[in-house]
Amino acid sequence: METEVLIVGAGIIGLTIARELVNRGCSKILIIEKEHKVGLHASGRNSGILHAGVYYTPDSLKARSCLRGNILMKEYCRTKGLPLIESGKLIVTKSEDELPILYELAQRAHSNGANVELVDEKATREIEPCARTVKCALWVKNTATIDPLRVLNSLLKDLTRDGKVTVLFDCAFFDIVGSNEVTTNKERIRFNYFVNTSGSYCDRVAHKFGLAKHYRIVPFKGIYWKLKGDSPLSKKIKGNIYPVPNLRNPFLGVHFSKNCFGDVYVGPTAIPAFGREHYGIVKGIDKEAVRIFLDDLNLFLTQPQFRSVALEEPLKYWKPCFFRDASKLVKGLEMNHLEFSSKAGIRPQLINTKKKTLEMDFIVEQDSNSIHVLNPISPAFTASMDLAIKVCDLIGG
Repeated sequence: METEVLIVGAGIIGLTIARELVNRGCSKILIIEKEHKVGLHASGRNSGILHAGVYYTPDSLKARSCLRGNILMKEYCRTKGLPLIESGKLIVTKSEDELPILYELAQRAHSNGANVELVDEKATREIEPCARTVKCALWVKNTATIDPLRVLNSLLKDLTRDGKVTVLFDCAFFDIVGSNEVTTNKERIRFNYFVNTSGSYCDRVAHKFGLAKHYRIVPFKGIYWKLKGDSPLSKKIKGNIYPVPNLRNPFLGVHFSKNCFGDVYVGPTAIPAFGREHYGIVKGIDKEAVRIFLDDLNLFLTQPQFRSVALEEPLKYWKPCFFRDASKLVKGLEMNHLEFSSKAGIRPQLINTKKKTLEMDFIVEQDSNSIHVLNPISPAFTASMDLAIKVCDLIGG
């Protein structure tokens, strides 16, 4: 089989890059996807929140892509008639010690172009009657909620309508042969240009091309609880309530988010996982578990920020510990309001093995005929349409 552009991975990044390539005149694109349909991993398991670029340093790729991606994704949802709830987000403080970080977030948001406002406790109650905060909160007006699976399937339908894009499901990438051919579990595929958007497996694929050798994926598991439908808070919470994060870590902390169907989820955690698809207690632990454990141990011994995550997050499997975190954000939460959710996701966090650090930004590496999107973590879904433009600029350049 031959194609002009071969894309590995039919997640949100792969689909939006294909869309942008078609817009630029490419008419022979093949996407291979190891699963039997879209949305079985990170792109379909995320919270559905469109972020606004609040958390990211202004010189980062995340900052440059997040808000523009937010705007483009909203436009797409409106055009296609897909669910879009522009509910905004409150970032609340748990103590006065967090106020300087909140002010830093406000400054970053303004630098990145986001529409935000510092609001006092009275205004906080008007926006979210149940929210707790100390002195003030940050009201992020650009934040919205979409249905990730509806978006993925809409993009898939758009792309395959006129034959310019073919998606081959149940087809897993194995290896590169020479400079322009790959092996898969089905057949060999020749290409002119190769695009790696394989999500949790991005490092493995890049390594086959001799790139990104000092990067490796370490997975973190996000589990959720959910407000029961008859809980008083499930009706009172209007949108999204987030804590002030630790800016030295790439995790945002347990938060409340109302999805497009009116369900309020509480989470996710950031528990070190032992497989790239380790969604269950044991299910998903694979032959990489030992390697991942050693990477985790190395980070645990050398990085205080990782050590705090590794010690604190696993405790949130225990409901009272999870409840303690969640109850700091809202008033009136009782433990019996929470029910465990089957929803779980994996954050494929990239680590730099030379520096022994967690990478905070998207990373893109390329050679003469391939490009690799690494560290495709939040806000990758939000940023995807703008990130696709930037990636295609590099391909064209």
